[in-house]
Amino acid sequence: MDIKNFAAQWINSWNSHDLEDILSHYADDIEITTPMIKTFTSGEDTLKGKEAVKRYWEKALEKVPDLHFELYEVTYGINSIALYYQSIMNKKAMEVMFLNEEGKVNKMFAFYTD
Repeated sequence: MDIKNFAAQWINSWNSHDLEDILSHYADDIEITTPMIKTFTSGEDTLKGKEAVKRYWEKALEKVPDLHFELYEVTYGINSIALYYQSIMNKKAMEVMFLNEEGKVNKMFAFYTD
């Protein structure tokens, strides 16, 4: 896998605000864990399944119409990638993504600065 290409496509998808393009990077059984879920919904810290994640990201994109990410660094591990980037609300973020056999993200953890 070309991690720099994946990272560039991922950032560009988010910056386009095209939800279907964003979701194209994720497996149907995606599981995400991020403190941002509670920022945009009243609920858990973890969501499971592409439909649940899609509903959450729809709300987030509506509430943050000027969303723009800036990539700082890309790192990788075994079947995994981590992106360090400028996120929303003046926060820096680190997202650690685990990839399935098709190269789709099936598990993700996000971390943020204050």
